Amino acid sequence: MRHHHHGNADSEHHHGHGSGRRQRFFGHGELRLVILHLLSQNASHGYELIKAIEALTQGNYTPSPGVIYPTLDFLQAQQLITVGDEENGRRMIAITQQGTQWLAENEPLLAQIEERIKARNVGYQLRKNPQMKRALENFKAVLDLRVNQGEVSATQLKQIIGIIDRAALEISQLD
Repeated sequence: MRHHHHGNADSEHHHGHGSGRRQRFFGHGELRLVILHLLSQNASHGYELIKAIEALTQGNYTPSPGVIYPTLDFLQAQQLITVGDEENGRRMIAITQQGTQWLAENEPLLAQIEERIKARNVGYQLRKNPQMKRALENFKAVLDLRVNQGEVSATQLKQIIGIIDRAALEISQLD
């Protein structure tokens, strides 16, 4: 299955949504676990795995072939997956018994990853709301103008932090 792509198995990129640097969607080794979880449900092809991860994250993250194929190469080298004969020009990827065992041993981490994906999907949908987007952009602009464009005294900084903390507390207490 040797695909020659640049990058390593755990380098991940965010594709096509917004600008600026975002936190990596998956931490070190987590994509491997997600792939094994998907393969435990059924055997697949590389492209189908990309689409399954995109669906799992509601379009919030789409791994590139340069991320998926080196990760699959790694999983194959660790004997956690097998890559079968060509089927319609594509290779069928399946989880091995060893892969199933490793997946079971890492079930608590997988549960944490699934919870984080759910939380990020909610946040992603919320940030797509036009009014929420406008409010967040307005907040960032005002904060940037106030803090970065002029002298801010220690007292003013303390007041700004207090306002942000109170707003966070109010939001957390909504029913």
